[in-house]
Amino acid sequence: MGPRVTGKPQQRGRPRTGARVAAVQALFQAEASGQPLEAVMAEFLRYRLQPVPGEGFEEGRIPEADPGLFVGILRKAATDPEGLDRIIAAHLAPNWPLERLDPVLRALLRAAAAELRDRPDPPARVVIREYLDIAHGFLAGEEPRFAAGVMDAMAHTLRADELAP
Repeated sequence: MGPRVTGKPQQRGRPRTGARVAAVQALFQAEASGQPLEAVMAEFLRYRLQPVPGEGFEEGRIPEADPGLFVGILRKAATDPEGLDRIIAAHLAPNWPLERLDPVLRALLRAAAAELRDRPDPPARVVIREYLDIAHGFLAGEEPRFAAGVMDAMAHTLRADELAP
């Protein structure tokens, strides 16, 4: 699965979705640049999540993002990144290690795993649907479907009681 970014998700008036988009972008940026996640988070809060009239996704901004949710996702991801990676890796095929995933897909799965693991609300199906929408905005081909399968498997492990028939 190589990098095949198709564009940026379009969202208007969906602050929770905006926060998740920003979280995926921040996780990707931190990994790609080697910067500490706290520094990337501060940059996003200062520059990318601040509304500027006439500027949007094209200028690198994430308009109408919920900063509280954004910070919450990143703090959960930063608390135990190795644990998140173990959760994700446990739901991948043995011949498909986490390092082999596209970096954007890896960031998306880390954000989703952080929410599924550490936040009892919203329901798992809502979390999966939101990140699947984001996956369709960033990834092409079979990658969104792959992400959906991994997220569903993680949800059944992390929130088994919620998803029991």
